Amino acid sequence: MIGLPFVYAIAGTIFGAWSVLTAIDSAQPRRWTSAAFWGLLALSFLAGDRLGDLGNGVLVLALVAIGGTGWLGRANPPTTSDTERAASAAARGNRLLLPALIVPAVALVGTLAAPGFIEGKQVTLVCLAAGAIIAVVATALWLRPPPLAPLQEGRRLVSQIGWAIILPQMLASLGAVFALAGVGGIVGDIAGGLIPDGARFAAVLVFTLGMAGFTMIMGNAFAAFPVMMAAVGLPVLVFAQGGNPAIVAAVGMLAGFCGTLMTPMAANFNIVPAALLELDDRNGVIKAQVATALPLLAINTLLIWGLAFR
Repeated sequence: MIGLPFVYAIAGTIFGAWSVLTAIDSAQPRRWTSAAFWGLLALSFLAGDRLGDLGNGVLVLALVAIGGTGWLGRANPPTTSDTERAASAAARGNRLLLPALIVPAVALVGTLAAPGFIEGKQVTLVCLAAGAIIAVVATALWLRPPPLAPLQEGRRLVSQIGWAIILPQMLASLGAVFALAGVGGIVGDIAGGLIPDGARFAAVLVFTLGMAGFTMIMGNAFAAFPVMMAAVGLPVLVFAQGGNPAIVAAVGMLAGFCGTLMTPMAANFNIVPAALLELDDRNGVIKAQVATALPLLAINTLLIWGLAFR
């Protein structure tokens, strides 16, 4: 059965390749510390289950030390020239975006078809990884770039993003730590005092606002999810009110993503794009997204209230 190890192996291999390419790139500033950063990240994906808690803890501290001290340099590997890119864009136009559609298409078809050789609980992630591989191969066959162009261009992009690329993984881990520490129970006690007995809509509202609020604080809906599900989602909406757990969980995550749109803590989504686009306003991306996030949060609240309790 193909499962998460397949996804981890693909990710680890790519990070490892970036580490090697960085180490041999004499033109990149801070190449050795940058190579160490991507190499440690590759190690966490390829052998994290063998390192144990202490080993993984030391690895994470090393990643934080490298990223937090500014020891990551920006890469500018030679692949295709600006002239070649401009000519390709002029010749193909918006068709250049077609390979990007392969990824969600493969993920959707694979999830719905649910092939028997893929582990059932991980079918979406496996198909997402497979879609990315298929998209890269299809693009290479179509555009005929230099053999290392996909890896080199990926290295160029992640070097611009820097340490923020690991922020979702770190914050998701933080959410699990909070859940194990009993934060969900504490939040649940507070929420219990705010929700009148039998007030279904109030319970849903506390849940969705809590998902968005905790996401804004921690920067990631995956970090907020275990806390709010333990506090309100499971004990109140599912067990006490009889809600459908799949709907509560799925739409609850969407409510959390509304918080992602409105917080600088989601640096990889909101601050990094502002830096890459060289916007004058560091919070320009967030300000543009608020008008979308708030109506979506209201809609997600109504969706849980209207669909989860049938």
